[in-house]
Amino acid sequence: MSAAELEKSLREAFPDAEIRIDDLAGDGDHYRARIVSGAFRGQSRVRQHQMVYSALKGRVGGELHALALETAAPSE
Repeated sequence: MSAAELEKSLREAFPDAEIRIDDLAGDGDHYRARIVSGAFRGQSRVRQHQMVYSALKGRVGGELHALALETAAPSE
């Protein structure tokens, strides 16, 4: 999965988000994503990550091998 595809999927789920994607290994398979979205307001960090995994529709562990997540609501 390319960084552009990853970002597109995340933007579809979190249209208001500030998103930064870093390719950690340069192989298109290991990413870090920082996502700041109002959708995360009032949600625990675990729930925020669950929301991201749900948005990626089962791709993590398949076409996307590894994803390190940093999630936050605005002003956190």
